[in-house]
Amino acid sequence: MKKEYLELTRLIERLHRRFLDVLRAELNRMGIKDINAVQALLLANIGEEEIVIRDLVERGYYQGSNVSYNIKKLVEMGYLEQERSTHDRRSVRINLTEKAMTVVTSIRELEERNALALGEHGVSVEEIDSVCNMLRRLERTWTDYVHYGAR
Repeated sequence: MKKEYLELTRLIERLHRRFLDVLRAELNRMGIKDINAVQALLLANIGEEEIVIRDLVERGYYQGSNVSYNIKKLVEMGYLEQERSTHDRRSVRINLTEKAMTVVTSIRELEERNALALGEHGVSVEEIDSVCNMLRRLERTWTDYVHYGAR
């Protein structure tokens, strides 16, 4: 099990980097040079909802300093709008601009094309569900370790 577990963790890391490569290629195809793949993924994770920055951190998507830097850059480049809460001045709500929605729409279309390509390569919905279930269990295991330590 140890060997397989190590292969799994390495594969997860490589797949994340490869997914960022795919996003980078899509940005290049669109002629977008002012944001990077991580920032494009951040826009896709925000999606159409108005969200509080701390929710992105709490959902586990990003580290606080990374998200703050990227939010600042995306606001400066016109991809995000931000507004301080009138009730809690520490809380900042963000939402996508039309410029950002173009990027997110393209990413969604890319995801659809890649899902179809995966099916064309013989991967079934059941296989994807099985992998996702296993990865959720791995995530719970890691979360438990972070919160409760080694057993």
